[in-house]
Amino acid sequence: MRRTDAAALALDQIRANPLRSAFTLLGIVVSVAFLVAVVAIIQGMNAYVKENIADAMIGNNTFQVRRTPISVGNITDDDWAVIQRRPRITTRDVDVVAAAFPDADAISMQSGWPTPTTDAVWRGRTVGDVLMFGITPPYQIVQGYTVTKGRALSDVDVVQRMPVAVLGAEVAEKLFGDVDPIGQEIRLAGEPVTVVGVNAAKGRVLGQSFDGYALIPFTRFEMRYGRRLTTTVSVRMRDATAVTAGMARAEEAMRLAHGLRPGDANDFSIETSDALVAFWKRLTRILFLVLPAVVAIGIVVGGIVIMNIMLMAVNERTREIGIRKAVGARARDIEMQFLFETIALATLGGLIGVLGGWAFAGLVSAVSPLPARISAWAVVLALALGAGVGVLFGVYPARRAARLDPITAMRAE
Repeated sequence: MRRTDAAALALDQIRANPLRSAFTLLGIVVSVAFLVAVVAIIQGMNAYVKENIADAMIGNNTFQVRRTPISVGNITDDDWAVIQRRPRITTRDVDVVAAAFPDADAISMQSGWPTPTTDAVWRGRTVGDVLMFGITPPYQIVQGYTVTKGRALSDVDVVQRMPVAVLGAEVAEKLFGDVDPIGQEIRLAGEPVTVVGVNAAKGRVLGQSFDGYALIPFTRFEMRYGRRLTTTVSVRMRDATAVTAGMARAEEAMRLAHGLRPGDANDFSIETSDALVAFWKRLTRILFLVLPAVVAIGIVVGGIVIMNIMLMAVNERTREIGIRKAVGARARDIEMQFLFETIALATLGGLIGVLGGWAFAGLVSAVSPLPARISAWAVVLALALGAGVGVLFGVYPARRAARLDPITAMRAE
């Protein structure tokens, strides 16, 4: 028997028993759809973190000089104890970095983690959980903020520790509504502050607003909250290609400024948004470790179902097998027919599962901000799993059919 004939017979059997075939495929379909959809969602989350969260937190074409690294999840207790003994980042460090980068777009200093929150109050209206950032003026360039009303903070505001603030769009809208906020006096953390500007909205990411903040002069922030242990210096380069070389220059300048010898470890960290993305990917890697186990269980169950259905089909078609053998069909032909039928069922289940997972990923993209992304390797793996299950669980029923005695088989009812 030619393989094309065996494949055609297998498809005819699937079409002749649609309901049985559908139930046979169910386990494979669900497992493959789960694999494709989950991988698409995780890949979409990784892309979303990179394109929205990481760049929004650190800035495009930007690296940071920090006292502590971003990827704190991989640090041992001993390493963390060493980090805690590092010197604080100060204005002197800003001057050192600025001297090393006359060609940078902007170099800013901002208050670090944890970011304090407070209530913003104006004429009986209150907006809670406003994030307070102490900054130097270039911070607005680093973060890509655009002032839509009033002005940005200035060097004069920082030098004179002025009680002024630039509000995020959400805070300004909730607090003032249709009233012009410029020049209005509000209370932040109980202190009177004059609003000098409002930034354009950046929107929400995973339900978290990026517009619920107030920017105040760095010196004013330290008067209110004290000097932070995690103050950060951000350097924005003109383009992404200059970031890597810039990080090396910044490291050299900081080591010289801190008096470190060639064998000494850095007492600071230099990181880009890639560090935050890498930290996120390490977290999602746990899902990738669990995913194969869950998919394997479903695949095995689906394979067992297929094998049982095929064994039942062998029993139902015993007389047919006997007649075919009597008219000259070889055992290899019978084995090939049933094996192709099993492979066709499993592959069809894999294909339907891929389409189902694809549709579910598209639905997630439509109803949520996650840009679920289908990976080619996940599709190939899903189809390979389907075909592999057909081979693995189809061999026994196919061989059992091939070994039937033709005379005994023809007597079967």
